[in-house]
Amino acid sequence: MEDEFTNSVESGLKLAKRIYNGKDRFVSPPRPVVGMDKDAASRTTYLPTAPMVYAVIGDPAIVDNPDVPSYQPHVHGRCDPPALIPLQMNEIAMEVECDLDTAFVSVRGSWRVHCVMGSKSCDCRLMVPMGEQGSILGVEIEVARRLCSTQLMQMEETQDMEKATKGENGGFLKPQMFSLTVPKVDGGSNLSIKVSWLQQLLYTNGQFSLNVPFDFPEYITPPGKRFPTKEKIQLNVNSGLAMEVTCDTASHPLKEKRRQMGKMGFLYEADVLKWSTTDFRFSYTVSANDIFGCLLLQSPSVHDFDQREIFCMYLFPGQIKQVFRKEVVFLVDISGSMQGKPLENARNAIATALSKLSPKDSFSIIAFNEETSAFSSSMEFATEEVIERATQWMSERCVAGGGTNILAPLNEAMEILANACNSTTHIFLVTDGSVEDERNICNVVRTHMKNIGSTCPRISTFGIGSYCNHYFLRMLALIGRGYYDAAYDADSIETRLQRLFTIASSSILANITVESFDDLDDFEVYPFPLPDLSSECPLILSGRYRGNFPDTVKVKGILADMRGTAIDMKVQKAKDISLDKVFVRRWIDVLTSQAWFSESKQLEEKIVKMSLQAGVTSEYTHMVLLQNDNQKPVFETEAKRKSSENIQSNVRRIALLRGLGIGFGNVTATMENAPVGFGNENLAETNEVYVKAKRCCSKLGYCCCCPCCISACSRINDQCMVALAQLCAALSCLGCAGCIDLCCNDSD
Repeated sequence: MEDEFTNSVESGLKLAKRIYNGKDRFVSPPRPVVGMDKDAASRTTYLPTAPMVYAVIGDPAIVDNPDVPSYQPHVHGRCDPPALIPLQMNEIAMEVECDLDTAFVSVRGSWRVHCVMGSKSCDCRLMVPMGEQGSILGVEIEVARRLCSTQLMQMEETQDMEKATKGENGGFLKPQMFSLTVPKVDGGSNLSIKVSWLQQLLYTNGQFSLNVPFDFPEYITPPGKRFPTKEKIQLNVNSGLAMEVTCDTASHPLKEKRRQMGKMGFLYEADVLKWSTTDFRFSYTVSANDIFGCLLLQSPSVHDFDQREIFCMYLFPGQIKQVFRKEVVFLVDISGSMQGKPLENARNAIATALSKLSPKDSFSIIAFNEETSAFSSSMEFATEEVIERATQWMSERCVAGGGTNILAPLNEAMEILANACNSTTHIFLVTDGSVEDERNICNVVRTHMKNIGSTCPRISTFGIGSYCNHYFLRMLALIGRGYYDAAYDADSIETRLQRLFTIASSSILANITVESFDDLDDFEVYPFPLPDLSSECPLILSGRYRGNFPDTVKVKGILADMRGTAIDMKVQKAKDISLDKVFVRRWIDVLTSQAWFSESKQLEEKIVKMSLQAGVTSEYTHMVLLQNDNQKPVFETEAKRKSSENIQSNVRRIALLRGLGIGFGNVTATMENAPVGFGNENLAETNEVYVKAKRCCSKLGYCCCCPCCISACSRINDQCMVALAQLCAALSCLGCAGCIDLCCNDSD
């Protein structure tokens, strides 16, 4: 899908050369766009690096300046797939609210359909790249006496739309890149858009850092005489701590507007001739020598369906760097679907992780498909010689092939680690597949954990692509008191897997307990069981409760030197922070894992209520695009409406946005060793095209066979037109010998 998008934008930029800007516009000749030359050594992907809007052009004849006709020669034919012309941007402003470790980003901008005749119209596609673990909250669009906005609804309310919806209305082009199509926008119109999302701040060495995509290409700047335009960024930071925080770095010249204990406010406002060409980056430091933390309390709003009190507990590692001695077992999926870059990047990440072990640490590696193959039947000390042998072993033995069996290597790893002492034991599971016995695996691991107790191994999981069941992997990590992460694109596998290993294996405080939890009348905490505190990441607990917390809370645990310790934390009221909004994304993810595991309809209903109330997407709700002809805002949360029945009669549902959830894995794709799935490509849809082509071939023979097969092959492999031999091979696999004769005319 990324290649298709890149080709569409490339075609759109070529079409945009037809646009005449008028003699009074002092326009310099267009610069060659990097990547326009197909013979260039490297091509840009044209994936947006900031919020952008594109005109979707199916008919190239409508491309023209809506103000000054260019009288270009008529263009025959259609663009298939449609070309995407980046629209010119007239203004942009961004507001960022950083509460604890979560950033709420809101971008407002104005774009003009400068490339379509005034008498014609086209669809416009909004693209929003989001930062770390981004989650879309909502979109509002005002254009030509129309106001469109998104809203979440229960799946039952959108069943009629699912049947009627066709084409690409929106979803995710790739992970963290949201798209939305606005239908029928007249040429020359201005689109005023507000888009909101939340994303996570990263924590490294006592420093929180934020990175928001805000890098605009030059070709969206209107041509002609350039007049300064406003570019604005407003940033508010609330660390939630009653201590000073220090601003470290900023990509844009921020001016400090206010500073209080644990809070900061900044503003960047400038008259610019061209838009920002760098992402917005900001970082601040929370420094202390020892482990410290705080516990924040907050009452729910009157609209909250759950009237229990809300709490949040932060535990920071400080400057303590003494970590536990580690015994680590890596479980690496080498099934056929891991072939190529996924397996190569996973091997590289594990090799890097091995190099970070100390000689006192020990490890083993188990490669698995239907069978298991171990580097060693026992734990090996992480000396340079052993690490070199292990790296060589991975190169020789970790070769993709076969199916997927996860339980067998897990049992083998737990057996190897059974005799560990005076250390923390870790299992790192890396897989791209989904298996049928996932619930049984969770039950087996849970039973093992109960039998062993606090010395049980920490299980951290890493999912690759969209075919594995990420909620199973998250649930397995919760049970195993470990960490979970995922890579939805091949290029991020190595860095994200390395970061997961660094965080999960750097424990400085283990077997953590919070005494006050037992004195509450009722409490619900996420995550649970409590994971260890890492030197590379603060431990964040949150949830609901009934009862009363004391003025101070005592947190106990075991340090790396095997001494017990206790940390006293002050209990205080959360100010200027909505704790439920900060943590609702995490609550939904954990509850969805539990709902999948327990198959509980009650939990699913709870997730739906959370999702609708907070406006955060889930697996059990759909996002729809609404159109209001009265120009009154319709983007609202469940707190402002009791149900979708209250939607005014003048509001119409015009689009259902697909693919906002990650789903619960694809066992069929795993069994068939389908290549690792990235993005929101649907294997079932691809298989359906394949079957239809096959039926078409058998029934219609030479009449329709070739086009259908070509269409099917292009969905299965978008490079099937590279050579005629590949096409003939695909056709012959479908048993279409007659078709091959027809294509080749017996001349080749």
